[in-house]
Amino acid sequence: MSKWNMIVDVARCENCHNCTLAVKDEHVENDYPGYAAPIPRHGTNLIEIERTVRGTSHHVDVAYVPRMCNHCDDAPCLKAGGSDGAVRNRADGIVIIDPIKAAGRRDLVDSCPYGSISWNDELGLPQIWIFDAHLLDQGWKEPRASHVCPTQAMRAVKVSDGEMAALAKAEDLRVLRPELGTKPRVYYRNLHRADMAFIAGTVVSGSGQDADCLAGAEVVLMQGGQRFASMVSDTFGDFKFDGLEPASGAYSLSVSHPQGGSGKAEVTLDSNACVCEIAVS
Repeated sequence: MSKWNMIVDVARCENCHNCTLAVKDEHVENDYPGYAAPIPRHGTNLIEIERTVRGTSHHVDVAYVPRMCNHCDDAPCLKAGGSDGAVRNRADGIVIIDPIKAAGRRDLVDSCPYGSISWNDELGLPQIWIFDAHLLDQGWKEPRASHVCPTQAMRAVKVSDGEMAALAKAEDLRVLRPELGTKPRVYYRNLHRADMAFIAGTVVSGSGQDADCLAGAEVVLMQGGQRFASMVSDTFGDFKFDGLEPASGAYSLSVSHPQGGSGKAEVTLDSNACVCEIAVS
């Protein structure tokens, strides 16, 4: 059985909000019986974009993570909904909160550990992004959110669980809060841009006003006396080691240049980024 999944590339999202606007356009003042009731014009975004800022100076990294209903296979809202069909999980993996049977069920909002269920005060019912199931059932090949994405940061795929597992491994995809065991169907590429840390800096030769960026220097990152990673500084003398555990403590950096000269630095990663400058002499 093939099921729908959404793949989001955090590195491609530019915060244009086309996906959120497309959902608004599709659902504001529009009723889809059996799928979803109209959503409010203001105050409700069924797809939210979360912003994360790491670093300082010219080593600043800003990432945007579109967040939405994860359409979990083992959805907490499905368990909370009970046996009356207030929440159902379709054969194609899409979760639907019934706009009639779930009326008045504000408790369903709190059942979602991802905070992806919105409460419609006017209609008195919980609502989610329904993966545009009403359009897919009419023959659409993807939901509007991915259809309107100008950078192709969102990609909908309908494959078997085995194929999705293989795809996730091949493309290094992750889900949000895997420790919950809810088996989400929204996967993320480059999620480290939002939940991991980096050490970055600039290699320079000379000092003071005579300092200049030094390209082509080998930078070695070490922790606990063990070589962790290495790279070569770019044209601007910059380097960046990403995907590190946040607040993971002390690291050592050593620099050497093919034309001679070396330098060292001791840094402490106490948050989600550490920026330094290393002088080579």
